[in-house]
Amino acid sequence: MTRFALTVEYDGRPFMGWQHQDHGPSVQQAIEDALHAITGEDALVHAAGRTDAGVHALEMRAHCDVAKDIAPFRLMEALNARLRPNPVAILGCEVVPDDWHARFSCLARHYEYRIVQRRAPLTFEKGLAWRVANPLDADAMQEGAQHLVGRHDFTTFRSAHCQADSPLRTLDRLDVVRQGDRISVFASARSFLHHQVRSMVGCLSLVGQGKWRPDDMRTALKARDRAALGFNAPSDGLYFLRADYP
Repeated sequence: MTRFALTVEYDGRPFMGWQHQDHGPSVQQAIEDALHAITGEDALVHAAGRTDAGVHALEMRAHCDVAKDIAPFRLMEALNARLRPNPVAILGCEVVPDDWHARFSCLARHYEYRIVQRRAPLTFEKGLAWRVANPLDADAMQEGAQHLVGRHDFTTFRSAHCQADSPLRTLDRLDVVRQGDRISVFASARSFLHHQVRSMVGCLSLVGQGKWRPDDMRTALKARDRAALGFNAPSDGLYFLRADYP
């Protein structure tokens, strides 16, 4: 049995998320179906992050155990051939030690949330970014974001359906960067709660529109109450960027 680490890119629009779902297609299922077609084995694919419906990934890390004798490059090529026409691509494939785990060996996860500032509807990027028509003050958003950096109880910014044992998380980075009519929010942590990034971005958008003051982010955080959440941003603009390992 050989353990392979995969680097996966996908457009989340057709999927109900990474993880298996009874009510629609998932990225995990698409890759496992492709593996079965290649090897005849029912291999499970474990990922660094369980992205939600509509969330995208540029370099999701995953792993699977395969008994068939096959070289990493050949497995990557075969997976890409079998995954068509799904918008999923295997960018890399390598053999890793048996104790390497895409989820549990991960030291940090990095996300980007993309906002496009314009009145006109999106055409080419529909479903790939969040269009916000109202002007946003990126400097105020950046100021508000810093209130969330560090170790905190993020109950306000977690989904009511979050299954994590604890709301405590250490947020290593939350930065708001403007480039022309585009704003990116970069978030980094060892792990995130369900909907945490989208919830933080949604509230930061209220700061950017002047509906909240920057220190209202701290007030919402200290409330430790989902009812204090101002807004949950849509999934369209969220991208899993990469995962760090030892």
